[in-house]
Amino acid sequence: MAKMWAGRTSGEVNSLADSFNSSIGFDCRLYRQDITGSMAHAAMLSKQGIISPKDADLIISGLEGILQDIENGSLVIDPKAEDIHMFVEQILTQRIGDTGKKLHTARSRNDQVALDMRLYLRDSADEISSLLRALIKEIRDKAAAHKNTIMPGFTHLQHAQPVLFSHYILAYAMMFARDIDRLSDCRKRINVSPIGSCALAGTTYDTDRAFEAKKLGFDSICLNSLDGVSDRDFCVEFLGALSLIMMHLSRLSEELILWSSQEFSFVEMSDDFSTGSSIMPQKKNPDMAELCRGKTGRVYGDLIGLLTTLKGLPLAYNKDMQEDKEGVFDACDTVKICLEVCAPMIRTMKVNEEAMKEAAKKGFMNATDLADYLVNKGLPFRDAYKISGSVVAWCLQSGKILENLPLEEYRRFTPLADEDVYDAISLENCVSRRISAGGTSAGSVEKQIEFLGDYV
Repeated sequence: MAKMWAGRTSGEVNSLADSFNSSIGFDCRLYRQDITGSMAHAAMLSKQGIISPKDADLIISGLEGILQDIENGSLVIDPKAEDIHMFVEQILTQRIGDTGKKLHTARSRNDQVALDMRLYLRDSADEISSLLRALIKEIRDKAAAHKNTIMPGFTHLQHAQPVLFSHYILAYAMMFARDIDRLSDCRKRINVSPIGSCALAGTTYDTDRAFEAKKLGFDSICLNSLDGVSDRDFCVEFLGALSLIMMHLSRLSEELILWSSQEFSFVEMSDDFSTGSSIMPQKKNPDMAELCRGKTGRVYGDLIGLLTTLKGLPLAYNKDMQEDKEGVFDACDTVKICLEVCAPMIRTMKVNEEAMKEAAKKGFMNATDLADYLVNKGLPFRDAYKISGSVVAWCLQSGKILENLPLEEYRRFTPLADEDVYDAISLENCVSRRISAGGTSAGSVEKQIEFLGDYV
């Protein structure tokens, strides 16, 4: 079948080349954005007197019918079409006749596809932000339900200092809150209209790009037509934001995988979000968390792939830029499904408070509090640090812990030790006395929960 761009060439191409060139297999998902943009374009052409109001009404009515038929399944997108833009225009012309051919006045597929991608990413940013809010809500609720549960905090995956579980898990909520902010900021640069840039140099028609942009909900227009059709930095930035979301999801997933192991037993994943083994009947595997961790790599790959595609392109549009879509679509789909799974996975997760508390008693995590105790008695911190380390070394040799080391043994290292040392190093006080802003005290957790209320 001859192409709508036939003229300079015959419009006939080798069947293998035709298949190689076609993007309908993946850009078909842009049908709604493409039709919405075309309706706004027809309205602008009419407003400017470039086409008659009657023709515009006929075009818009025809496009509305195509959209409705695609969505109700009565119109199937032809896989043999070159792309979604040509498919919609061909169906429109079949239905309303030559008037349909007027739609493409004062635009090019170059600015049309840039428009469609911006509309798609704007919708995706809003949807992903909504999913992030749902995840933050589950984390916030889980923290509120276990507000005073003590667990080990780690550095280098070694026991470091005792913290509240609520404080620990809320750290991830803070990361996801920044992800929402990042998407919101990215959306500002997405929400700029390229339509009217045409192929690269603008058009001789007296168009009103601002009218068309406003009709589509854009904040402004691209001020340089070459830039409007030839850059995909907004896609790269969006993929960067998605990569950070996946990084945070992956780190959270890693914690849950570790915590659900027998060595930790801090949490138990719901059967709804676990699987068994084909050979070992005792196994309960955190496969959903592992998949979230694993899928992070493919989103990173989508980002690097697009950066590599764009790095050597001269202005303006090049067919290489067709390669922007599959990576963007894949990353969006991946992030959405991971967020959709993670929210209920957190909600149904059981927290083993006793196991966390027992683990917190190990590893001399109150050694810093012993040093702080001595500082409050008048010692410089470095001297107090050395004494505290010496006491820990003695405990390790004698098989004791700081909490049950006799006072006379404390006094072998410093005469400043008194009965109140045991109060200073109790796990509960180690946590509650961390009153600095953002610390692990219950008061700080309350403020964090309150702050995150703006994100749910």
